Amino acid sequence: MGKRLFDFIFSSIGLVILSPMFLITALLVKLSSSGPVFYMGERVGKNGKHFKMYKFRTMVDRAERLGGPSTPADDPRLTKIGKFLKRFQLDEFAQLINVFKGEMSLVGPRPEFPPYIDLMTEEEKRVILSVRPGMTDFASLWNFHEGELLQGSLYPEKTYLEKIRPEKIRLQIKYIRERSFWLDIKVIILTILKIFK
Repeated sequence: MGKRLFDFIFSSIGLVILSPMFLITALLVKLSSSGPVFYMGERVGKNGKHFKMYKFRTMVDRAERLGGPSTPADDPRLTKIGKFLKRFQLDEFAQLINVFKGEMSLVGPRPEFPPYIDLMTEEEKRVILSVRPGMTDFASLWNFHEGELLQGSLYPEKTYLEKIRPEKIRLQIKYIRERSFWLDIKVIILTILKIFK
């Protein structure tokens, strides 16, 4: 209950403070290519409930028809403004809307695509889906620029599943087992420092 209250208060403050940036970003996305301002991908949340996760659109419209969910830094589907947003993680700030709505938390395991949930063991599902997914966590700090790790791969989906996903799951479970209010504060501060760095 305390975590949800914290999420609600700070997502509200964040949405108000960042509203000018949101307006500028929305305008740039709209001017750079045709299509909606937001990309709303299906994700799996707490207790296996599906929801639409907000991101500022960084790729051409209907990019999912042209490739898989993994996005290398050199993905040809990325728009010019999309590359900039990805580099500084600015597309992710739209998820404050999901936090405000109660679908996500500020800190928690990153929400996954439904097909990736199907690849989890029952124990992994039991632990990871027991909490609200978040905007950042240990795995996000470890793999802050996922696109750069996938860059140059002929099969980015395969590379993600083999080289990134196992460690990502391990770190997500580690966060859930160690989580506390002060750990969440630490993760948020480290994430902000990563963005500016």
